[in-house]
Amino acid sequence: MKHHINILLGEDDPNLSFLIKEKLEQEGYEVTHAADGNKVLASFSEQIDLCLLDVMMPNQDGFELTQQIRQINQKIPIILLTARSLQEDIIKGLQLGADDYITKPFSMKELLLRIQVFLRRSNTAPLLPAQIILGKITYEPSSLKLTSPNGSIKLTSREAAILTYFCEHLNCLLKREQILMAIWGDDDYFMGRSLDVYISKLRKYLKADPNIYIENYHSLGFKLVAPV
Repeated sequence: MKHHINILLGEDDPNLSFLIKEKLEQEGYEVTHAADGNKVLASFSEQIDLCLLDVMMPNQDGFELTQQIRQINQKIPIILLTARSLQEDIIKGLQLGADDYITKPFSMKELLLRIQVFLRRSNTAPLLPAQIILGKITYEPSSLKLTSPNGSIKLTSREAAILTYFCEHLNCLLKREQILMAIWGDDDYFMGRSLDVYISKLRKYLKADPNIYIENYHSLGFKLVAPV
C-alpha cells in the first residue's frame, strides 16, 4: 500500500501555486507542480493519484488537459481550479470528464476538504461484489468498467462513485441532499447542478437495458430501478 498520495498541480500563477504546494506538502501529500499545459501532460504518470488543474493555463488549458488525461486514465480524480463561476464553464468541465471544481478565490481548508472527499470515498466505501449485474449490464466497481450489449466503457471516478452509491441503495429513493453529501461532502446549488450532469450521463450509459433506469422524483431525489 502506498504511503504517499501524489498530486499533480497544474497552475501558472507562481504565488498561488507556491501556497497550494506548500499547504499540501504540510498535510503529507507529495506534489508535482507544472506551470503550463504541456508540462502538466509531460508530468502525468500512473504514479499520480489526483490532478488539480487550473482552467486558464498557457499552451493547453484545463479543459484540454482533462480530455487528454481522460484518454490515458479514466479513473484518476480531476479537480478543476477556476476563476470563472459561470455555470456553462463548470458544466463543460464536468462533461469533458472532470470530477469536481473549485472556484477562486478559495480557502486552503476548502481545497483540502474537496481532496479528502475523494480519498475518504475510496477508503471507506462498503465492499461490493467484484461484479454487479444490472439486467443486461455488468458493472465492476474496482475497475470502473461498465459492460452492456453496446460494448464496454470506463467511467470517471465521479461517475463511478455515484453509480456505486446507487448500487449500494438499489431500488431505494435517495434524496438529492443525501447523494450530494455522500459524494461531494456538500449540498450547495452548484453541486446540485453537477449532480444533474452526472445523472444525465449515467442514464445514457444505462439505456442499453430499458429495465434499468434512474427514476427522477421531482425536487426530492432519484432511484436506481433494477429488477431483483
